[in-house]
Amino acid sequence: MSLKDTKEKSTSVFTITDFHSRTNLTEKGKLSDEYDPFAHRDQESGTSTSGALAHLLKSSLGTGILAMPMAFLNAGLVFGMIGTLVVGFLCTYCVHMLVKTSQDMCRELRVPALGFAETAEKVFEHGPIGLRKYSKFTRQFVDGSLMATYYAAACVYIVFIATSFRDVINCDLDLNWHVRFYIALTLIPCLFIGQIRELKWLVPFSAMANVFIIVTFAITLYYMFNEPLVFEDKPYVAKATQLPLFFATVIFAMEGIGVVMPVENSMKKPQHFLGCPGVLNTAMMTVVALYAIIGFFGYIRFGSEVRGSITLNLPYGAPLADAAKLLMALAILFTYGLQFYIPNDILWSKIKHKFDPKIHNISQILLRTGIILISGGVAAAIPNLEPFISLVGAVFFSLLGIFVPSLTETVYLWPNNLGFCKWKLIKNIILCILSILALITGAAVSIIEIINMNNDLPEASAQCKAV
Repeated sequence: MSLKDTKEKSTSVFTITDFHSRTNLTEKGKLSDEYDPFAHRDQESGTSTSGALAHLLKSSLGTGILAMPMAFLNAGLVFGMIGTLVVGFLCTYCVHMLVKTSQDMCRELRVPALGFAETAEKVFEHGPIGLRKYSKFTRQFVDGSLMATYYAAACVYIVFIATSFRDVINCDLDLNWHVRFYIALTLIPCLFIGQIRELKWLVPFSAMANVFIIVTFAITLYYMFNEPLVFEDKPYVAKATQLPLFFATVIFAMEGIGVVMPVENSMKKPQHFLGCPGVLNTAMMTVVALYAIIGFFGYIRFGSEVRGSITLNLPYGAPLADAAKLLMALAILFTYGLQFYIPNDILWSKIKHKFDPKIHNISQILLRTGIILISGGVAAAIPNLEPFISLVGAVFFSLLGIFVPSLTETVYLWPNNLGFCKWKLIKNIILCILSILALITGAAVSIIEIINMNNDLPEASAQCKAV
């Protein structure tokens, strides 16, 4: 059932109390029974609670967790551990705000479900009169940010895959090929995987990726703990100039804001998503614990030499280490299709009406090909994994993961439901300020890092010979 059809069946009456208030939605029949959006979800083919938990975990356990040791490098042992827990709590809380606002809006509009962009749009559309004119812009902003986020993350994927293959091939074959050459090679399979338009055809790739990730984690943990760990030379707190990189990296690693609403909307029992323990809390507690452990011990093991993915720190030329690097590269390659599917689905839904239906197929092929080639160009321009991850986290995930949920809740609750002494307003203002600070400082430091690194990492062959 579409949103439009559902609204037509609804008999809502909108009344405006005063100029400064939000619209009060008074449904006919609400006096006798309150609309339950959960009862109108797909109870047969919907996602189970355990399935929803698996989706959230999978969306968070990728390149992000492998970058956590680098985050600790930019934070120090103690600050990194505390900061990871704090950022994990903030990310979880902001997701909770978004989902709660969406569910409440569904009850008022008498619709079963709303997506991320739809929630933001409807909150503004029925919010304070002065903000209603921004409802369409809000939806476009969220959709645009989601597309930019996933396209940018796809660029990170390309850099990661190319760097992993370069390290193994250059070392084992005593070559000195530049990482940009491997980026060009990586684009070839990406061009084919990126043409997949049905999620069901991506399932086998995701299944193989999950197996590869598990094996890679096992090998990585072996190398992390196969020698005595040295704590003495690791600072408890890093330099203040490095902290923005830490926060940007952790936000990039933890934020799965783009998949939250689709997962919640697809659940048979969405009432299990929030609450205690709930799907969200269980997933995020697991994710934060794993991230803290990998980040803490990964940094202790490799110290200042830690790279954008801990797999890249594994010994050169060792068969087991090479297997881990290649398996993780293949896992990310197989996940590329899913990463690429989400923004393309949003983009195509917005522009397909501009094309003759007879050429929809060729139009999609050309569009996807062009975007992948542009992504490869961006990856080739910034082939350094470490600052690239921080830049994406600072710019996109701070906006979508913290700023938008805080702003959306504020508009929804305005003006009479902001709590005692309007503490929710104060809290959300603080969150918005923090997200903007993370964006500005994280982006600035990341860009400086990119410039200073001269777009080059040491070639793997040289590193291999030094081992």
